[in-house]
Amino acid sequence: IRIWDAEAGKQMGDALKGHQRGVESVAISQDGKKIVSGSDDETIRIWDVETGKQIGDMLEGHTGAVFSVAISQDGKKIVSAGWDETIRIWDAETGRQIGAALKGYASHVTSIAVTQDGKKIVSGSDDDTVRIWDAETGKQIGKPLKGHTSSVYSVAITQDGKKIVSGSSDGTIRIWDTETGRQIGQPLERHTGGVTSVTITQDGKKIVSAGFDNTIRIWDAEAGKQMGDALK
Repeated sequence: IRIWDAEAGKQMGDALKGHQRGVESVAISQDGKKIVSGSDDETIRIWDVETGKQIGDMLEGHTGAVFSVAISQDGKKIVSAGWDETIRIWDAETGRQIGAALKGYASHVTSIAVTQDGKKIVSGSDDDTVRIWDAETGKQIGKPLKGHTSSVYSVAITQDGKKIVSGSSDGTIRIWDTETGRQIGQPLERHTGGVTSVTITQDGKKIVSAGFDNTIRIWDAEAGKQMGDALK
């Protein structure tokens, strides 16, 4: 894992080492003091940004690669998902798993996001669906959100928690209403390959996506149209 100075474009300090296999996902706490990483070695690790040292023991429980990690806004909980078809919630201070694993998928869970208030978890999977979970009870809220025709690689949620954005290997981006579970508008289609990552600006007005077509694209979230040319 490497930390970079966004202004200078230079690496800060030494690489963070400890995982025994590839690192699939990283997340940073709201205060910028901690990094969480998920790896193919089936573990999650917490790191001190200033010292570059691992904090405490690695978090173990997944029985396969950890594909995605997220941190709650207050920094108290870590959420992870992976190859073993589960989502797990962890106490960031003790490193212990909170409650039972969230289950319901019949395929790998590829991506997760947590709402601003920490009450809901959104996930995407190789079963082509997006799901919403109650973070307190661990139960799925409503039915799976269906529309993608292939694996969902990435999910993101707006600051107000009202909309979900998903990117899929079917080459599309879709926007969903969190309350109704319905798709909003038509799929966003310009990528010529799978969409590997999506994110949303703080004000919810723009979506940024990246894909296997080697491009990054910026979208008007309201109009559902690409803004300008692809970044190549």
